[in-house]
Formats: sequence, structure tokens, C-alpha cells
Amino acid sequence: MTDLLPQIDDIRSLEHKLQQQKAPHQRLILLDRLLAYYTYTNPQRAKVLLAEQSALIKIHPNADVELNFHLYSAIVENQLYNYSSSLDHFTELLGLVEECGDVKQQAEVYIDFAGTCINMQGMDQALFFLDKAGKLLRAFPDERLRARHTAREGFVQLHFANYSRAIELLIEADKQITEFGSYINLKDYHFLILIHTGLGTIYERNDDQEKSVEAYLKAVEMAEAMDMRSRLSWNYLNVGNGFMALNNLESAEHYFLKAIETHDDVNPYAKASALANVGYCQLQHKNYENALKLFKKAEAQFKGMSADALENFALIESWRGLAYGALGKTVQAEKHFSKALLFAEEASDYKRLSSIYKDMAGFFAQLGMYAKAYEHLLEHSKNAELYQQDVNERKRMELEVKYEAEKQHKEAELLRLQAAKLQLKALRAQMNPHFLFNALNSIQNYITSNESTNAAKYLARFAKLMRQSLEYSDLEVVSLEKEIAFLSDYLYINEKLRFEDRLSYTISVDDEIEEDITGVPTMIVQPYVENAIEHGLRNKELGKIKVEFSLHNEDTILCVVEDDGIGREKARQMHLNDGRYTNHRSRGTAITEQRLQLLYNSREKKVYVLTIDLKDEKTGEVLGTRVEIKIPIIDIHTR
Repeated sequence: MTDLLPQIDDIRSLEHKLQQQKAPHQRLILLDRLLAYYTYTNPQRAKVLLAEQSALIKIHPNADVELNFHLYSAIVENQLYNYSSSLDHFTELLGLVEECGDVKQQAEVYIDFAGTCINMQGMDQALFFLDKAGKLLRAFPDERLRARHTAREGFVQLHFANYSRAIELLIEADKQITEFGSYINLKDYHFLILIHTGLGTIYERNDDQEKSVEAYLKAVEMAEAMDMRSRLSWNYLNVGNGFMALNNLESAEHYFLKAIETHDDVNPYAKASALANVGYCQLQHKNYENALKLFKKAEAQFKGMSADALENFALIESWRGLAYGALGKTVQAEKHFSKALLFAEEASDYKRLSSIYKDMAGFFAQLGMYAKAYEHLLEHSKNAELYQQDVNERKRMELEVKYEAEKQHKEAELLRLQAAKLQLKALRAQMNPHFLFNALNSIQNYITSNESTNAAKYLARFAKLMRQSLEYSDLEVVSLEKEIAFLSDYLYINEKLRFEDRLSYTISVDDEIEEDITGVPTMIVQPYVENAIEHGLRNKELGKIKVEFSLHNEDTILCVVEDDGIGREKARQMHLNDGRYTNHRSRGTAITEQRLQLLYNSREKKVYVLTIDLKDEKTGEVLGTRVEIKIPIIDIHTR
């Protein structure tokens, strides 16, 4: 437990002295000094030295050396992923340090022990020892230990998914350590690498891939510069995954290969994952045969691993399906897609199932098997919704734990709002399956009728709409220009394919609104347009929809959706009298109203959507329905 950690020239000298030294007491001291370096740079070499030190301590007891022995052993085992062994050493160490260690040593042990507790998901224990360390540091301040304590607190908040607080703590810890300047030691660098890895993880989970890659790269560069390579394969994998998310496949493949080639990280999981990801890069480069070879190698490495085995096999099989499909080997492709489904179903991995069904829908569509494509598209939507429900429930539970941990009444209210927001995340108004089926069926009719020009035109417009729907489903905000383009495509498909020109529509925007730089919540209007079609126009011979956007005030857009349909009351009666008539006031409109409450940060029930029944003032004849939606203007860069 020393701040004066040796540099590389000192290490060569110490290694030479160790070779020459025969006296047990002197060897113990030399081993202790070498371990201060190798614990963070070469855990395998540290293990060899620790074995000798353990034997010498039994014959020649030394309290200070024994304290360091257990601390270094615990940290080394933690870095080698042997968390149970790390826990054993910390258990022994706690008794020793509380009996004969000073305050600084105790605080250091508590902080380091919290790291192993976090890795073992023992958050209560981690919080307990961080609290003990915090009390000691308030009574006996130490800036170096305070910075490390702050970093550990940041990782606790990361675990609880309190990302904003985690970022604050990790950035503060980074600032505290870097202020040491030339006095930064090796263990400080160990914490700096952890800090930037943690920041990379947070940015990745927040879908800020550019910042994520930047943070991971900083961790990698620091680890390489300081020769701290025990977790490098993971860091290389993280960087590669970030570049892959940014569709920078060349850089991604470069870091995946580095993850595979490094020999200092003993964890095979990162290497197997990197192999599979290189295969995916080759798949994207259309090097299908090479991709298949890499998938085979990755599969062989994953076998025997318990961690996430089913999920990895599902991923590899789905990529094999894509590769064989691209090679025109449809039988093999379908076989591997089916195997991927089995693995994903066994793992109850709804996210992977959703992705596989989406790929299979595309596969069958390319073969012209549109009925099968439609079936798989429905399965994609169903599993995407199940996945979102799982995410929401997990986040809700994490928020509850965070609430218990922070014990703040004001925070509790905010968390309840956040939990509600997560439950609404899946609201991206899912388009009516009947609309999808009718559109696909109409396109197929054009194909079978040899009207290839119309078939190609409508298929391209439909494909664009589907692509936009999938892309926007992960976005919180888009420009009004894109929102209008999406609505235009949606109404065009309805006009031409579903209603066969019995539907007409107009979309107008007030000149005061700059559509390309005005941000609005994604797909916020579509549920009301769909509702107008289903309620108002479905049973009419001719129908018209108007969509108008005007500036309500500097923070709000007023959107009006108006139809000349049969009206809400008649639609309700039709539903009651005829069970075949689907009541399609879809969850989309109800959920959108709740969503607007959250977007306005409203703590009391306010009306942001007003529905008006249009009637002739003299005769009382129904003229249609008008819906007025107050949409908040959002910074277009907001994520």
C-alpha cells in the first residue's frame, strides 16, 4: 500500500536483485515492491510472485507484507475474473487491516473491496463498505482515496442505471485524479482506465455511440501506454462494438482483431465475441465464405462457456442464415434461421427473436414469399413489444432500487415519472396489421397482374415507409420535416393501395415553422391519422383527411387532424352492432396522450389533445371529426 510505485527501469533492477537475493526477509521486500507494479500490469507474473510470497510469509511472518499480500492477491484475482478467490482474500484482509492497519489502509481496503462486490452484484455490501470508507475519509481526508471512492460510487450508480448521476461522479473522479499531475501513480491509472470504461458503457447504453467510442478509446490508449493489459481484450471489443454501431466496419474489424490477438487477457469470452463480430464485418463486406469460417471458430470457442451461451449461438446462427441467404443457399439459410430461433426462444431473448424474425421477413420477401414474409414481420413486431416490456420492467425495478438507495422524497417523484416514461417507450404507434396486410396484398396483385411499373413504385414507397418506421422506433426526436415525410408516405400508401384512390389528403405547414430544424417527438401524429382512417373513413365511399401544422406559441406546435368521416358516435355504434368492426382507438392515441403529459413535464392532468365532433349547425348532420394536438418543440439534438 504505497503511492511510490516503481517505473519500468526500477522493475528491471528489482527483477535482477530478486534473482541474486537469497535472504528470505529481503526477498519478501523485493517481492512486495514488484507486486505493486505487476498487480496492475501483468497479473500472471503477479500470481507467480504471490505464490512465493505466500510460502515465505508462513515461515517468516511480516504484518505489513501480509496486508499487502492479501490486497494484491484480491486485486489480481479480481482482474483475472476469479471473484470468489478475490472475496476470500478480502475476507482475510478485512480482519487484518481492522486489527493492525491505519485509517488510510482501512479506507483503501474498503474501496477496493467495493470493486469486487460490484463485480459480484453484491450492491448492498458495496454500499456498506463505501459508506465506511466515506466516514473515514471525512474524518481523515485523503485526496487520492477520495477520488477512488468517488469512482466506485459512480459505478454503483451505473449499476442502478442512474446514468446522469454516474456520469457526474465518474467525471468528478477523473478530474480529481488528473489534478495530481506528475504525481499520478500506477493505481491511479488503473482507476482512470476504469472510469473511462464506465463512461463508455453509459454513453453506449444511452445510444451515444460517438462519445462511447471516444471514452473506450481513451481507456485503451491509457492501458497501452501504461502497459496495463489485463482487461485489454474487453476494451478492444468495446471499441470495436462502438465502431460497428457507427457502421465504421474497417475500424471495428481492426479492434476486434486486436481483441483476438492480445495474450494478456485470459477471458476467452471477449475473444470469442470478437471472432464472431469479425465474421459479421466480413458478412457486411460480402465475404460470405470467410464469414462462415469465422462463425465456426467463434462457435467452437463459445462451446463450454456458460455465460450467455444461448444468446451467442442464436446470434451466430442468425448471421449464418444471412450469409447462406446471400449465397443463394436457401435451404441452409432457412435451417440456420430456424436454429437461431430455437436458441433465442430457449434463452427467452425477445430482442434477438425480434431481430431474427425481421431478417427472415426480408429473406422470404426476397424469395417472393410474401405471405411468409408478412407472418415473420408480425412475429418481429410481437417480440419487439415483448422485449420492450422486459426492458421497461427491468428499468422499473432498477428505479425502485435506486429510490430505496437514495432515500430522497423529491427524487422519488421524478423516478415515478421516469418509470412511466419507460413504460411508454414502446408506444411508437405500431401500424395496424390490417394496413400492412392490405398493402402487401395489393402489391402482390400488381405483380401477378403483370403491372410491374406500379408494383415497383408502390413496393419502393412501402419499403421506405417500413424502413422509416424501424429507424424511428429507436429515436426520441426527429425534425418536423421527417415527421411530415413519414405521414405523407403513410397516407399515400393508404390512398393508393388500401383505398384505391377513394381517400384524398392534404398536409399543410404554417410558413412560420422551419420544418428542417424544428424537432418533435417521433411518430407523435401517426396514431391520430390512423384513428381517423379506421373510425371515420373505413366504411365511406370517398373520404378526405386534412393535417395542418401551425405555431401555437414559441414552445408548441398545434397539429390538427381533421376527417370528413362518419363520426365517433356512429363508429362506436358500428362496433357494438358488428363484432367484425374493429374498435381501433388503438393504444397509440391513449398512450400518446400520456406521453404528452410526460413530455410537458406536467404534474397535473392537463388537456393536450382535444377531440371535436364536427356537425352542421343547422341540421346536426355529422361532418367528421377534428383532433387538435399540442406538440412540444424539442431540441433536435436531444436524445
